[in-house]
Amino acid sequence: MTQPRFGRLITAMVSPFTPDGALDLPRAQELALRLLDQGSEALVVCGTTGESPTIHYEDKVRLFSAVVEAVDGRAPIIANVGDNCTDDSVEFAQRVAKLGVDAVMAVVPYYNKPPQEGLYRHFAAIAAAVELPVILYNVPARTVTNLEAPTTLRLAGIENIVAVKEASGQLTQIANILDGAPAGFEVFSGNDEDTLPMMGLGATGVISVASHVAGPLLAEMLTSQSLGDHTRALKIHLQLMPLFKALFMTSNPIMVKDALKLVGFPVGDTRLPLISASEEQTAELKRIMDHLGLID
Repeated sequence: MTQPRFGRLITAMVSPFTPDGALDLPRAQELALRLLDQGSEALVVCGTTGESPTIHYEDKVRLFSAVVEAVDGRAPIIANVGDNCTDDSVEFAQRVAKLGVDAVMAVVPYYNKPPQEGLYRHFAAIAAAVELPVILYNVPARTVTNLEAPTTLRLAGIENIVAVKEASGQLTQIANILDGAPAGFEVFSGNDEDTLPMMGLGATGVISVASHVAGPLLAEMLTSQSLGDHTRALKIHLQLMPLFKALFMTSNPIMVKDALKLVGFPVGDTRLPLISASEEQTAELKRIMDHLGLID
């Protein structure tokens, strides 16, 4: 079995904030190590779950540097550098590449609604600007525009574009990518609940949110599926499905930050325009996590 480049379980890490809303770098370092101890094999820093739209470039650089320092080569660090301006994304990718990260991720440009040729040129420009591996991120629920399979496959022909985080939920599209991708190009689920069906099609694993609080179970599910123990993998998948749903009952990462508070590892609140979970949402999340045995 070919060893995945970044592993199978990657966590899209939240960005911790202090009570006054500042970036909490020591807590981010503690969280990074905690996630690795609980089964994560790599970390995506400052992606959607990391509240990238409300963290300025200078703070992103500080966050990337802090996590790289804490992890100290123990696992790959993937820095999200994508924006909806190609020139800004290229310039920022070049800057971040010097920080010691192992790869960069870039999201489909949001709001602009670029055509597929524009998407190709955007990602190709980022890839050409750095020597690091590049991961594409397709999440049309957030960006409006879908990165279609033919465009993904065209980009997969660029040497350092090595993977896609697929959060479209379109299994036919994902199957077409997996069927046509060159050797070594990997597909990761961008939705926890889609991971097992996608692995059945040949996906590598998941860039996860739920792994913040259910890392060991998710790691077991991925290992079981990759080794052919589909019955065990399915049992864990069904067991965790209520948690997958609960973590997205409102905009991510509101609920996963709430979940970390429930397990005794608070990371602060989200930044506006996101708000804290309601009392009703917290109660429902706590009920599910209690049932799963995730709260001591």
